[in-house]
Formats: sequence, C-alpha cells, structure tokens
Amino acid sequence: MLVAMICTTLSYCYFCGMYFLDKKIIKLFCFGLVLSMTSCNSLFKEETKKEALARVGDSYLYREDIATLIPTGMSKQDSTAFVVNYINNWASKELLLEKSKINLPEEKLAEYNRLVNNYRTDLYTRAYLEALVQQASDTLITNSELQGFYSLEKENFKLTEKLVQLRFVALPSQFLDQDVVESKLKEFKPEDKAYLDSIAVQFKKLHFNDSIWVSASRLIEEIPPLTSLNEEKYLKNSQFFELRDSIGVYLGKVNKVLEINDIAPISYITPDIKQIIINRRRLSQLEKIETEIIDEAIKKNEFEIYGKD
Repeated sequence: MLVAMICTTLSYCYFCGMYFLDKKIIKLFCFGLVLSMTSCNSLFKEETKKEALARVGDSYLYREDIATLIPTGMSKQDSTAFVVNYINNWASKELLLEKSKINLPEEKLAEYNRLVNNYRTDLYTRAYLEALVQQASDTLITNSELQGFYSLEKENFKLTEKLVQLRFVALPSQFLDQDVVESKLKEFKPEDKAYLDSIAVQFKKLHFNDSIWVSASRLIEEIPPLTSLNEEKYLKNSQFFELRDSIGVYLGKVNKVLEINDIAPISYITPDIKQIIINRRRLSQLEKIETEIIDEAIKKNEFEIYGKD
C-alpha cells in the first residue's frame, strides 16, 4: 500500500523531461517510514521479503537500502527530511540514467559500458591480488640486504638538500652561564654531556645526538635566526656558531656537513630503501601469482588460446 501511494506521487517536468517525487506528499509517508525503521528494529529484522519504497522503470529502491543510512541520534523530523532527500536524489539519478541510455549514441553507450566493465574487473582483481600479495609478502629486511642494495644503488641516492650532523641548545636571552654551556657544548666529553643534561630543564630547545643527519631546512625551522641566506656561513664542518634573536640565544657545534649532490648516507635513507625493497618484492610476487594463475588454468583446461599454429 505504501509503495503504491509513493509511486503515484511522481510528477512530470516538461522542461527536463523527467519525473520527480512530490516532497509535500511523500513527507507524510516517509515520516511513518522513519518511525517504523527506528522503532521496530526487531520486526524489521524478521522480514524476509524486500519492501520497495519507490520505483523508476525496472529499478526499485528498498526500505533496507535506506534503513542503514539514517544517522543514529537523528530527530524524527530530520530523519524524515533525510529520507525524502535520499529518495528524490535516487529517483533523479535513475531517471537521468534511463534518459542517457535512450538519448546517447550507441557508440558512446558501448564505450561507457566497456569502461564500466573494465573498472569493475580491475577493482575485483586488484583487491584479490592485493590480498594474496599481503599474505605472501615478507616485510623483514636484513642489514646485509640493506647494505647490498645501498652499495649497488647509492649513485641513485644523491642529496637534493644539505644534511648536517650537529648538537645545539637554545637558551633564554637572560641566561647567566652561557660561557659554561658554550664550553661544555664544544668539548662534549661524557662529563660535559652529563652536566648539560642536568641543567637541560633551563634550555628552550636542545639536540645532543650529533650522529643523526638533519636537513638544513629542518634546522632553519628550529633555529629562527638561521636562514637560507646565512646558512652557508654557519653550517660548515667543525663550525661553532652563536645566533641571537629577540627571544633567545642559539649555540651550535657542527660535526659534519654533506652538500647537495653528495651521496646520501645509508642511515638517512634507510626508510626509503626498505620501501623500495618491499615494493620490488610486491611486484615480483604479483608477476609470480599472475603466471601461476595462468599455468594452473591451462593445466585444468580452463584457459585456451585459439588460432595458434
């Protein structure tokens, strides 16, 4: 009964040649529909036959298609508006689809059908292959494998920006023992590091791990007085620098610098190497799976190529 009443509310638009649902009339039915969806869940689950809400040509919109889409916690009024809007959008798309099938040239329809079929095939096969590759992929990469790859490919890993190994601290502008910190930062013996660690709470910033490679662009972000215009002056091998701005003092001791077009150190590009190795494994696994699928189909007589000599 509800389906029949809804379907009779379709009105024809002479400007676009399409049918649309009358919102004023359908709201009454959708209000009751939402109530039944939200308050009679147990009864709804027991239904075995789909109940259609609207029809456009041979396409039907069923109650269960909308029931799971209504956001939880939505008021009855908002739920009704949501259902009305959904039904009208669905009808509009279906009517446009029908019109397109009638009015588009046959060659266009054939082309679009091929594209749709290809997309559907690609979607299913990619998902299936990804699942197979995921099961078979080994993501464990040994140090010897990393070193071997780096040795063979390191010419392809030239730097595109300067890298620096250094230690630095940022002090408040009124810090009293700057000379002591400067001396400890330069020498950096175990006892010097222990002292700096003990007063680290007084620093605005600190970086003591001078074995890590840091890009010049990152240092410019961390040390505001350091810029792309003056970094050549301060970021040099064995250089000690002192920079100031309105909020503090920045002391740094550079250990080593690698310039643009130098070979990137393996420690800096290890994540990239790992990803490349994993990607190559995945490609190899994909090729293996595709070959095995074809070989198996040929053995089972499920795949034949005709016209071969």
